[in-house]
Amino acid sequence: MDIFSDAVAALTSQLSGLWPQPKEKPQLVSGKLRACPGTPNCVSSESTDPVFKIAPLAFSGFPEQAWAALKLVIRAQGGTVQDESKEYLWSTFTVPVFGFIDDVEFRLSASEGVIHVRSASRLGISDLGVNRGRVEQLRKAFHE
Repeated sequence: MDIFSDAVAALTSQLSGLWPQPKEKPQLVSGKLRACPGTPNCVSSESTDPVFKIAPLAFSGFPEQAWAALKLVIRAQGGTVQDESKEYLWSTFTVPVFGFIDDVEFRLSASEGVIHVRSASRLGISDLGVNRGRVEQLRKAFHE
């Protein structure tokens, strides 16, 4: 099984270099996560459109502990933290085999007791629910 996993990882690594980089570095816009681009390959807890809407990650306790736990979960789920500040984190996840790169962003809202999330594909129109599924997997791991 390790040989197969290694082969898939090698192929994914080669293909991921073919896909475009973001046009601009992901970041907060007016203190919020960027809006979804209007294609069904994006979800955001800050969207008001039910097509894109997903619940934020709720936490209790100290925001710093929740933020630290989130970073551990991202890495455990195969993501890479690209940029981070006190209340914002940008990570990337690579879809196996095809090497598509998805940008997953988080905004800590300590006053609300939540971490807002936006997950979007860089390329294409449909993701067959991959971004929504990823956020739900992150949520499950975050609450464990």
